[in-house]
Amino acid sequence: MPAPRNTAATTRKTNATRRSTAAKKAAATRASNQAAETRKRTAAAKKAAATRAENAKTPLDRAQDVAGRVAYVQVGAALVARDAITEAVDTVRSTLASRDAVEKELQVRRQRFEAELKRFERRGSTEVKRFEREAKRTRTDVTKNVKSLRTDVTKQVKPITSQADLVAARAQNLLQTGLTAGTKAAATVQERVVSTIA
Repeated sequence: MPAPRNTAATTRKTNATRRSTAAKKAAATRASNQAAETRKRTAAAKKAAATRAENAKTPLDRAQDVAGRVAYVQVGAALVARDAITEAVDTVRSTLASRDAVEKELQVRRQRFEAELKRFERRGSTEVKRFEREAKRTRTDVTKNVKSLRTDVTKQVKPITSQADLVAARAQNLLQTGLTAGTKAAATVQERVVSTIA
């Protein structure tokens, strides 16, 4: 008989533990949900306040904000550049203590420079070839159009001198337009090559 009493007590204790655990989980869930809701409300309130503040600004206030940001960017860029230079000098000072180290570093830098030059050369060559292909394609299209126009004119227009002059002028204009487009494309190629190398 004592065993059943112990079993009942154990069951009550287990059930109490389960209820306590469930209550703790529910309380934790409620607290988490309330915290999340509070964060949402706070974020929404901050966003609304920022929107109201932005809408209340005058054009002068906005101009001052932009000027301030420009100044901050300049100061930040100067500080970043200073830090980079300081770090480079410290690195050179610490790593280049001997003549051999200096020569190795110079050789590494020369190799990097030559690799960069090759990369620029490849890029420039690719761009020039692409623009040459485009110019050739444009020239071919213009030539086809001129030939097609001449064929159409020959088939459709009677051989009257004034009309022949008009057709020739149109063909000349079309050819000139093609040449101008080719010249512009070549100029663009040269500018891109120069800007890529520079």
